[in-house]
Amino acid sequence: MSAKRRRLPDEVRSAAVRAVICLACTLVGLIVAVLASYAHSGALTPALMAMGLGVFGTAWCLLEILISRQIAAQRARGPHSASPMAGGRGPAALPPAQPQARTPPVRGHPGAYPYPQAGASGGVPGPGGRQPRLPTA
Repeated sequence: MSAKRRRLPDEVRSAAVRAVICLACTLVGLIVAVLASYAHSGALTPALMAMGLGVFGTAWCLLEILISRQIAAQRARGPHSASPMAGGRGPAALPPAQPQARTPPVRGHPGAYPYPQAGASGGVPGPGGRQPRLPTA
């Protein structure tokens, strides 16, 4: 029986796919460069430049795989874990959370809205600090 492996996180898988595609393009550039050198062709210089960019891109993608694996591992461990890479100081160093009692506002109750209604008694002052006037019919 084969050992069951966990599925890689999405960002790690996508980084690995990009690395494989970049490596394949680099290998194609290598083959073109070798064949162009045997044929004494003028395509050798562009093939070598493409291969150099491919090597740089492959190294970049491998670095991206390492970074995304670290980020996924830290996200999987979560805060306050015992691992040194978790980024937290531990539960003892954090202050205890204080629950705040908050009652929902009751409709029609004077304290239901945090600000007075415009046009009501004690309404919101208009420009210049004056009370807004209500239209008269």
